[in-house]
Amino acid sequence: MKENFLNLASKYEIPIVKIMSTNELGLDFITAVGEDYYGKKWILRIPRRADMISQIEYEEKCLSVIKSIVSFDVPDWKVATHELIAYPLLTDIPALDVNPVSQEYTWNINLESFEYSESLASILYELHAIPIQQLEKFEIKRPSINETRQKLLDDITLIKKELGLSSRLETQWRTWIDEETYWPSFSSIIHGDLYAGHTLVDSKNNITGIIDWSEIQVGDSSLDFVGHYIGLGEAHLDKTLETYKKMGGQIWPRMKDHIVQSSSASPLKFAVFALETKNEIHIQAAREQLK
Repeated sequence: MKENFLNLASKYEIPIVKIMSTNELGLDFITAVGEDYYGKKWILRIPRRADMISQIEYEEKCLSVIKSIVSFDVPDWKVATHELIAYPLLTDIPALDVNPVSQEYTWNINLESFEYSESLASILYELHAIPIQQLEKFEIKRPSINETRQKLLDDITLIKKELGLSSRLETQWRTWIDEETYWPSFSSIIHGDLYAGHTLVDSKNNITGIIDWSEIQVGDSSLDFVGHYIGLGEAHLDKTLETYKKMGGQIWPRMKDHIVQSSSASPLKFAVFALETKNEIHIQAAREQLK
């Protein structure tokens, strides 16, 4: 695998001389950290599937706008093809690391303080406040809230037919989707796949960058809080929502309840992905989560 990365880097004229590590855990990409002739470190990503070029082009276009607007770091893609994505490694480290061999998690933040959660509120307030018009020219994905709800209902029907679904989960999810008061009446620009592993932090637990923007869209702003709740729990979610509201972030009465319900539907999203990739390991894992 290291040889593949070296060959592709050479093909696209990135002078990588050493592959320092590789990570094959990603659902969409195999990733490596490389070092070039000048000692500069790079992130190299090889797509897992041949049909990902439209996704890559979409993310590249959106990043080109986002990086010129926000105050935090985002990847600056230098290569974006069906074979390889490459960009200089950002300065700080992920808030959450996953060992590619043991698959053990390591937190790089102080979980006993709320510094990270308050920083997240600031980052999300900045992101969600970006005028939608600034990305419209790149045809940013823009499903309405009702379309999002209908897509979830369609996914439930599909997953129930193809993989099976417990009556408990189906009832819970349909009740949540059908209840109007859970859902926002507005949309915002969102990251769409945000959790601690996609945030970069400094030594003071402040978020300095966000990576992996493939799910960027105009949509339900609460989605950007779901991974935080799953990873750090209710107290940290409460602090983030409190700080977000104080800064002027747009909320609604049942936003927290909505985030909790959204987190319960994570197995649904994974099951849809498993069917799309036709990966038997993912499919079996999804079946277990749907019981």
